[in-house]
Amino acid sequence: MGDNSNFFERSYEIARQIPFGRVTSYGAIAKHLGATKSARMVGWAMNASKNDDTVPAHRVVNKKGLLTGKSHFQGTNLMQQLLESEGIEIIENQIQNFEQKFWDPTIELKSK
Repeated sequence: MGDNSNFFERSYEIARQIPFGRVTSYGAIAKHLGATKSARMVGWAMNASKNDDTVPAHRVVNKKGLLTGKSHFQGTNLMQQLLESEGIEIIENQIQNFEQKFWDPTIELKSK
């Protein structure tokens, strides 16, 4: 991971705090880390975390609630299955009631 390892680890620290049954976006994590234009790099971090069961990468989606990272999970529908097991409804790769399920680290972690 080289120079990205610190950014990746900081992204993982945020992802580990996403509550069960909630989701956030790549961009929201990037913004919280002070790297607003680095949403894609957060995506790379989530993809690189696939061997770390402590990182709930399935809870990180695109800004519209689409499961854009699902191809990086083992099996065709694993990301969707993991989210549905947490009570999140998904129709055609889109999280339903996304605004209600969205967890914003900048707001939620402000007091921590």
